[in-house]
Amino acid sequence: MQLREAIFRRRTTNGPFLPRPVSEEHQRVLMEVAARAPSQLNSQPWRFVLIESRDTIEHIARISGESMTTTLAAGSFLERYRPYLRFRREEMQQRRDGMLFDRIPAPLRPLTGQLFTRHGRALMNALGVPRLLGSENRRLVAGSPLLLAVLLDRTEYRPGETSGFYSLFSMGAAMENVWLTTVELGMGIQFVSFPMEAPGAWQRIEQLLRVPPELALLAVYRLGYLPEQEQRPAIDWSSRERRRPSQYVFRESCETAQEGWDEPRAEPGLEPRREPFSPGTPP
Repeated sequence: MQLREAIFRRRTTNGPFLPRPVSEEHQRVLMEVAARAPSQLNSQPWRFVLIESRDTIEHIARISGESMTTTLAAGSFLERYRPYLRFRREEMQQRRDGMLFDRIPAPLRPLTGQLFTRHGRALMNALGVPRLLGSENRRLVAGSPLLLAVLLDRTEYRPGETSGFYSLFSMGAAMENVWLTTVELGMGIQFVSFPMEAPGAWQRIEQLLRVPPELALLAVYRLGYLPEQEQRPAIDWSSRERRRPSQYVFRESCETAQEGWDEPRAEPGLEPRREPFSPGTPP
């Protein structure tokens, strides 16, 4: 498989994995490609923990499901990520960003237009929707044959300092290598994010994994093999999915930062977004 094809076939897996264990060979491959990522001065600040213990996976799944229920019931998740939630394909095609929720249970579909109102959230809570979705989240995590915990060495990872940025950048590169390699191996991967949204939940996972004080737990992913029908098809380069370009491009020749940000030339079929930009905020 060519690298460019793996990049375009890369996706987040939102559904279940096959129940069979991830082979030792494939686990080794994933760790080898992670270790090949670039890092400042070759510091390699990352540490990885492969979790196969069913008890540990079940425990993390319980924390994740409870976190999702709590966060959705409070409304904080919907409010925070509202700009990225899409419930119609037409909106997805127009925006070319965000996440499409196209597998919502039939009884809940009429409520999608009310999710961001106080009345809508109260109705969702009364119907037990956060509990149902939390239960589904727990089931997905618990059904994963492998979890991957990603940690950083606090000697290098010092938030607020340059070394903190270097460490996070290196970790991202390592995980991108892992993510792209799962495509080649017929596997899927998903970030187990909800424990980071609920107060105290992440600390429970740290305690469960007995994270030593010299390391910082930054992320947990679930991995497994995909059912054949869920594996990504080969890319048709003549009609591949397109995404919107970056909003702005910086021209170094400009005298001021404000002048330096400019809208890029769009790919064929794409138009750059025209939105206000304030210096100092991410483009």
